[in-house]
Amino acid sequence: MSDMTPPEDPTGYDIIEKHWPMSVGDGKATRKKKPRILAITTDCCTGCAGSPACIEYCPIEACMFWVPDEDHPPFGRIEVDPYLCIGCQKCTSKGPDGAFLDGCPWDAIEMIPTDDWEAMHGIALPDLPPPPPVDVIPQTAGNESVATQ
Repeated sequence: MSDMTPPEDPTGYDIIEKHWPMSVGDGKATRKKKPRILAITTDCCTGCAGSPACIEYCPIEACMFWVPDEDHPPFGRIEVDPYLCIGCQKCTSKGPDGAFLDGCPWDAIEMIPTDDWEAMHGIALPDLPPPPPVDVIPQTAGNESVATQ
């Protein structure tokens, strides 16, 4: 897990700067309730040298994202946003009964009970994810963004 200490947001959620590459999502899956398990990355995560395999399987936009190693650029790792994770296990390489699935080639993603994660971090995750920030809303056409209040 990460040693990130993000600034506090007035809504009570941590603000973490997310970098590319990150999961794009399939546009179909959304978090409707708090999952019983969450994906976490272990210290084995290498970020696959900037081309992480796991993010391609994640169905949730911006749930998995790059965290650069500021002491050793251009290296980094992937983190999972616990507020967005739906516990689908698509990012892991271990399936039911030990079957090998697509996902992390380094086996650096573990699924842990949400209750255990909450106890470790002293945080109670909400059922629904927090709303996206309102300061920048992407437009559907082009690569421009519209700044709002």
